[in-house]
Amino acid sequence: MAEVTLTIDGQQVKVPKGTTILQAARLVGREIPTLCYLEGINAIGSCRVCLVEVKGAKTLMPACVTEATEGMTVLTNSPAARNARRLNLELILSDHPDECTTCPRNQSCELQTLAENMNIREVRFRGPRPSYAIDASSPSIVRDPNKCILCRRCVAVCEKVQGVGAVVPLERGYRTTIGPAFHEPLLEAACVLCGQCVVACPVGALYERDHTEEVWAALADPKRHVVVQTAPAVRVAIGEEFGLPPGAVTTGKLVAALRRLGFDRVFDTNFTADLTIIEEGSELLQRLQNGGPLPMFTSCSPGWIKYMEHFYPELIEHISTCKSPQQMFGALAKTYYPQQAGIDPAAVTVVSIMPCTAKKYEAQRPEMNSSGFQDVDYVLTTRELARMIKTAGLEFESLPEEEYDDPLGISTGAGAIFGATGGVMEAAIRTVYEIVTKEELPGLDLLPVRGLEGVKEATVTVGDTTLKVAVAHGLANARKVVERVLNKEADYHFIEIMCCPGGCIGGGGQPITRMDDAKEKRMEGIYQVDRDLPIRKSHENPAVQKLYEDFLKEPLGHKSHELLHTTYRARSRFGSVMEHV
Repeated sequence: MAEVTLTIDGQQVKVPKGTTILQAARLVGREIPTLCYLEGINAIGSCRVCLVEVKGAKTLMPACVTEATEGMTVLTNSPAARNARRLNLELILSDHPDECTTCPRNQSCELQTLAENMNIREVRFRGPRPSYAIDASSPSIVRDPNKCILCRRCVAVCEKVQGVGAVVPLERGYRTTIGPAFHEPLLEAACVLCGQCVVACPVGALYERDHTEEVWAALADPKRHVVVQTAPAVRVAIGEEFGLPPGAVTTGKLVAALRRLGFDRVFDTNFTADLTIIEEGSELLQRLQNGGPLPMFTSCSPGWIKYMEHFYPELIEHISTCKSPQQMFGALAKTYYPQQAGIDPAAVTVVSIMPCTAKKYEAQRPEMNSSGFQDVDYVLTTRELARMIKTAGLEFESLPEEEYDDPLGISTGAGAIFGATGGVMEAAIRTVYEIVTKEELPGLDLLPVRGLEGVKEATVTVGDTTLKVAVAHGLANARKVVERVLNKEADYHFIEIMCCPGGCIGGGGQPITRMDDAKEKRMEGIYQVDRDLPIRKSHENPAVQKLYEDFLKEPLGHKSHELLHTTYRARSRFGSVMEHV
């Protein structure tokens, strides 16, 4: 590969041709500030806070989009570059609300951090500011255009990573805003509510719909019996909100924190992840044996489900009819659990702790009430739970290690790996193989479906069948797989799709971080949980076995279909405005 040599702040460095000044500077220990830049996704040089001085250039150059050339001499901290960055940042701040103390991104806002790092103590420029209505139409995500700095990171993520394009620049010049086409409310747009835009946003222009006050009220109500479930990906990420490294396994401390917040029972979504494998695996076998629609797609990710409803409704019959583990848990928490505990189901409030903003939407879908009530009452993201723990004054790192409550707190390693891309597929293969062959899968770790490659494929011989499977994460990658299926370029039997990059570990409700290896570390934590558990196959979960014995009777039986399965519907891919044109 061709290389070029340049000098940055007096240090000579050799880099591959095509490397930007920003990337080259990092190799010599110089971190040039950025705001609109997002590694590998958005490099447009619009914010101008990465300006550097290049000897011989007529103007200062944006480091994020300027390619390093042979013999180039760069000054990253010259007076001209430093003053220009400050000026551009002051101009951005002049059009930004002074609401730091009440903003959801207080202390995690990149604009705030840059202003502190550049020692800005006053904003010299003041003028009229536009005033926009806050879009709180969605149960998942809130848009506050008043705080938008027009960096277009949300636009790039939605288009390039998710392939949805739900938000775009609107109007021109001073009137430019970012939002759904035709100024639609977010709930009415063809948005999958995944929250990747929230994670990408450097400020508080996008944030999760907060339901912590409703949960506090339920916990304070003596008439309510409040139970909580925690998703697998939460336990390897929530520690980041308290200074622990990504991937730190904090399961016991998480349980202890929830008990001290006042929840009556602390349960684990991994329990119904195991249950999902039994139902979904049985459904796959039924389709293979009886000629049902193949390939079968997984149904655990609500963002993926909404994406299919908008963009590929012709494939709806190929999606597993299984509810997600969150919704299976809600249905059981208001039927099976009250029956076992001798509690009035009408008094039960179900709270979910999820890494996902789309789960808030999923819980409110009208079909999610097979228990006779809304199955899941409130969904909190990992970030929201962290705020509750801080509000309660709990020292998370000092909490003891505690265990989940029975019966819905018992789970296996297979349930845990649901949190990472490929985990559902791996868990399903562990069980399906054993059901068909009556033998244990040789080597439980299905390595071909692990990792952060966008699309992964594997073949597994199960009895007389060679099972062809695929895994995709991030909806742009999902589109590639779906198009291959539609064009008859692939003959998969089973396909796992996770809406968010990395799977649930990279969900839109997870702690916001710019650490490059955060997803890898969280994934390592998930697999560590799997390795450490004594039972690693879903069908060997004794609590799930007892659930079938006492309540459900059999997989895909009448009671299972009633409580654990659902249907989907076609939606417009252009949003509600175009439905009336």
